[in-house]
Amino acid sequence: MKTENVEDIYELTPVQKGMLFHCLYASESALYFFHHTLTLHGNPNVEAFEQAWQQVVDRHTVLRTGFYWEDIDNPLQVVYKQVKITLNQYDWRGVEEAEQQKRLRSFLESDRQLGFDFSQPCLMRITLIRFADERYEFIWSNHHITTDGWSGPIILEECLQIYEALCEYKKVTLAPARPFRNYIDWLQQQNIAKTESFWREALQGIKAPTPLTYIENNQLSNQEERYDEEIIKLSEATTKSLLSFATKNRLTLATLVNGIWSILLSRYTCRNNVTYGFTVTGRPVDLVEVESMVGMFINTLPINVKLNPEQQVLSWLQEFQIQLVKARHHEYTPLTQIQGWSEVPRNLPLFETIVVVENFPVSQFLKEWKGNIEFELTGTYYRNNYPLNLVIYPETEILVAVSYDSHRFDIATITGIIRDFQILLQQIMVNHDVQIKDLSFSTLQQQQISKLLEKEVLFDWQLVPIS
Repeated sequence: MKTENVEDIYELTPVQKGMLFHCLYASESALYFFHHTLTLHGNPNVEAFEQAWQQVVDRHTVLRTGFYWEDIDNPLQVVYKQVKITLNQYDWRGVEEAEQQKRLRSFLESDRQLGFDFSQPCLMRITLIRFADERYEFIWSNHHITTDGWSGPIILEECLQIYEALCEYKKVTLAPARPFRNYIDWLQQQNIAKTESFWREALQGIKAPTPLTYIENNQLSNQEERYDEEIIKLSEATTKSLLSFATKNRLTLATLVNGIWSILLSRYTCRNNVTYGFTVTGRPVDLVEVESMVGMFINTLPINVKLNPEQQVLSWLQEFQIQLVKARHHEYTPLTQIQGWSEVPRNLPLFETIVVVENFPVSQFLKEWKGNIEFELTGTYYRNNYPLNLVIYPETEILVAVSYDSHRFDIATITGIIRDFQILLQQIMVNHDVQIKDLSFSTLQQQQISKLLEKEVLFDWQLVPIS
């Protein structure tokens, strides 16, 4: 570490500590690695594009940050004064389209395997590949330990504003960027002990993670390690109907999604009491200009859900929303601390599945931007350490994604889960007075579970919750 180039040093957030631990422990797994691929159309000023990214890095401390953890009890993040970022460029014009796609897949795979050296500043890479005279693929690689999903549109908007000004030989005036240290300072001022009673009560009686036994495939363990994702897109009409239903019944999209996942888990695990994780933005409203800060703010919290099969689904969802809101009041609590207050042993995870309802800032600038290039997001790769994840992207046409560990789940099971999600969503929107026990599933997986239950008579959907 060259101290003359060091701007600041401070501790990690609890979430960053967890990510660092998992990534160092399983360094070959590309955990928490983000790939964003964008197709660019037009004739970009490549030099200005690279300069724009450099200026964005110059603006934000977290983009000039490396990590130090060896021979110390608490790892530190080190902000460097100056960090150079280089735009890697390739020209694949004249190559057959099929070969271009093959090369792109190979590049993305090798880039993920390359990973990041956490001791180095700027855990981010940018690559521009020219496919045709006026078509490029832009690959933005970054690590989740420095930036969350909320930060992405902020970075992209600033980059394009600076790029546009450079192309027109103008000076762009952006508001000073708030350093990520402001959040670290805020976090250290919070009294975590005050949240203990809430979390102890919320997780009372939970002694192990909710098992996913009935939907796992034990014959997959010898397969090559792979983390896959299946995505469906709800039509614009369905999306509008869904949002209208939520608004009419005073529900948030997050409540509806988490509610459906709770019911799915209840059916899949054959119990009326389930626990899973839900990811929150973690940006405190009392931190000045937090909405414009670039950094890693998110947290994943446990939600312990008790379902009464006799209850009407809408009334249950409305009660469930109150439970989610209460948990959000304590969203800054470290997950490791929460687990310590629970009855789940340290050698077991608190949960094995999480729900993420993405909540990105809407950029009017990005929507209306008309420069010498047009761009569209064509793909995102991301992997965490949880074996089963439901991720919702609330766009004009909502995307429903299930990412999963292919060592434990086969593709038939995952597509069945997505179908069940759609079926439940449609049923609730058509008849929100239906009792939870009367919600129907028509997938093969559910039929197999039902037969298994009839044979073993271990649990019953209408029995009292099982802890």
